[in-house]
Amino acid sequence: MRDGECGASGHSTPPAARSLALALADLLPDGDQRCAERLTYDLAAQSIIEQAHVIAGDGRAPQLCVHYDATRVGEGDVARRAQRAAATITTRYGHLRWSLDVTIPAKATRAAIAQLRAAPGVVAAESTSTAIVVEFERARVTAQELVDLVSEQVRSATESGTDQQGSEHAGDGHAHEGHQHGHGGIFGERSELVFAALSGVLLIAGWALASFADTPRPVELGVYALSLFFGAYYTVQEAYASVRYGKFEIDFLMLVSATGAAALGEVAEGALLLFLFSVGHALEGYAMGRARRSIEALAELAPKTALVRRGGTGDTVEIPVAALSVGDIVVVRPNMRVAADGFVVAGSSSIDQAPVTGESVPVDKSPVADIAAAAAAPELVDASARVFAGTINGVGAIEIQVTRLAADSTLARVVRLVAEAQTKTTSAQRFADRFQRLFVPTILAGVVLLLFAGLVIDEPFTATVYRALAVLVAASPCALAIATPSAVLSAVARAARAGILVKGGAALEELGRVQVLAFDKTGTLTQGKPQITDVIATSGTDDTELLAVAVAVEEQSDHPLARAIVRDGRARLSEVQLPQPANVRALTGRGVAATVNGREVRIGKRSLFEAAGQQIPSQLSADVDFLEQSGRTTMLVAAGDRWLGVIGLMDVPRVEAAAVLKRLKHIGVEETVMLSGDNQRVADAVAAQVGVAAARGDLMPEDKVAEVASLRVHRGRVGMVGDGVNDAPAMARANIGIAMGAAGSDVALETADIALMADDLTALPFAVDLSRRSSRIIKQNLWASLGIVAVLIPATVLGLGIGPAVLIHEGSTLIVVFNALRLLAMPMQALPTDDVAAR
Repeated sequence: MRDGECGASGHSTPPAARSLALALADLLPDGDQRCAERLTYDLAAQSIIEQAHVIAGDGRAPQLCVHYDATRVGEGDVARRAQRAAATITTRYGHLRWSLDVTIPAKATRAAIAQLRAAPGVVAAESTSTAIVVEFERARVTAQELVDLVSEQVRSATESGTDQQGSEHAGDGHAHEGHQHGHGGIFGERSELVFAALSGVLLIAGWALASFADTPRPVELGVYALSLFFGAYYTVQEAYASVRYGKFEIDFLMLVSATGAAALGEVAEGALLLFLFSVGHALEGYAMGRARRSIEALAELAPKTALVRRGGTGDTVEIPVAALSVGDIVVVRPNMRVAADGFVVAGSSSIDQAPVTGESVPVDKSPVADIAAAAAAPELVDASARVFAGTINGVGAIEIQVTRLAADSTLARVVRLVAEAQTKTTSAQRFADRFQRLFVPTILAGVVLLLFAGLVIDEPFTATVYRALAVLVAASPCALAIATPSAVLSAVARAARAGILVKGGAALEELGRVQVLAFDKTGTLTQGKPQITDVIATSGTDDTELLAVAVAVEEQSDHPLARAIVRDGRARLSEVQLPQPANVRALTGRGVAATVNGREVRIGKRSLFEAAGQQIPSQLSADVDFLEQSGRTTMLVAAGDRWLGVIGLMDVPRVEAAAVLKRLKHIGVEETVMLSGDNQRVADAVAAQVGVAAARGDLMPEDKVAEVASLRVHRGRVGMVGDGVNDAPAMARANIGIAMGAAGSDVALETADIALMADDLTALPFAVDLSRRSSRIIKQNLWASLGIVAVLIPATVLGLGIGPAVLIHEGSTLIVVFNALRLLAMPMQALPTDDVAAR
């Protein structure tokens, strides 16, 4: 289980303190966040444990890092304590994931959630667009009992449809399955809206008969009764599901109010209440469905079939995408969607990757140079050859080799992660949930007390009951219940459309609260590959000769700096005949040597020549000093006793980096810091070019973790932006981790809280801005919903009728929902053109 020492935690520990890293998946096979928090809490409570926390491990999987006092306990005992604590937790808690088909109506799902939350032994129950997720105590309820409970509720709430499955993913690894049917009702998904409309039509008809026609009273009451029936049809089902488990929610309050009004002879008001409530509920479901469908639409992007070239005949056969195997060659014709993740082996084209990465411009694709090497290490394939399922091919025909099965494609993983993200709530949502649990019983108790108002004031009992029912309507926190989920769902869906994966409301909220953004340098603020920036030839030599000799020798090396010299040097020497080197040999850590035209050529750092006692000319030495002070890596070139000059290389900043940092400052990020493993001079040079406020150089991975911890202590909330692999420990230590270029990267998708699918920094300001806007909208919704309730309750106590209360109440609910849906239309702001070079 031991994966090695874990990184610094950012806390000062005694000299005898040691740390032990254990694979979290071995301890908690479920990987549940709540159970991980319980485990760290239980371990930290033990006196010999200094600290316990979860980190991203070596970048492959989460780890439990335990810091302990080595003078009091050994490593083996710490591991056993962790195993015992984890076993206790997995024995006590189980987890159930119930898959839902898109045909299951939202009403049925909400009713099932209400049942589950009220059931004994259920710790938490949440729903996503694709599943119901439940955590429960095994001693109080079994997984099969919960499966039966959900099956019964969905079966009773729906009439026909397709089979669904529920499965337990608990510590024992056993699965429990159940089946039920799902459908939206007689009119499909619009049934609730149609029933609400019928209720409204009948309400108007009853009022018209009562006002303008001389119809018998029983006829009017019959029309109103039908209006009540259609308005209450779905509300009764939800209220019954809650009440039978001892939970009184908003639906119940509305039914009591409407029934009471009708009993008092105010049948029209009761029908109006249920009509408006059902319309509000139906429109709320429709609006929320819009946000969910924008997420579910991602799953429909991948084609259902693929053209596969198999056998030696070269013929193609069309097969289901689910039948594809790793290594298959798939033919992608012009304007077709790519069927699977893979790399290009033949043909060239431009591919629209917007569905996965959010990039607005098609990306040119060309074949890999070595198919065998690419197949052996697909994660190292260059972006120019890598393709993703669901993206759209341009005008060229290409062939790709499959590297992932359909269920494991980047698109499929994004869909799953976005769906799961809906279960991770914000602090605002947790507040709203706690408020409702206390508020509804309090209101019911208050209404009972109001029924005795006749003992204090002189009024008929019917007037007292009417006032109590009006208070019930006014106090129903419908808007509060939907305020946060609607905003979070809309923001997550909008982010997904822009190629940004947000793992739930908590991550969305945290990103907006970040005060400091720490950036990795290589590959994040820079392009991730060195380039020739300077060529300085000595007197008597020209740039062409210097580059020709350097390129000819470095072609025999596979060092990253050598590849940069060859790539950029050849671009500058397109018409020049290169000399033929001989006896090429690497001088490890210092450079390379070879024989060119009978002379010994050496290329390397200053230390290579100083170690050999070779004096560098003063002017050339001054040039080297200037380049190094500017952040360049220098390569001196000498042929025999003759100095040819120096080549300066640098990992140059991304063209958009400066504009991105300026935009971040504009939207309120207080401070930016760059963390780099390069020397401090290089870090300072890059920081000056891109506009980072501070730079830290010469950092090992554990140093980056310590820097992030220090920033949290002294600067506030910190976000860490990196590639999700080398920077995983630092990202885990930050308040929120943001991964760049996560498309196709398992590690980045798993470790980051926010993943920018494209290797493009310009999405970062949009993600921060979206997060901050969603936080503002959530606050607006909470204040509006609480404010309406605070005004309506005293107003109804003082005599405001049920009708006006209903209009204000339902109007506030719709305002809250549509305010949240504004996030779906949030535009991505273009960066200032004067700050971004043409790309």
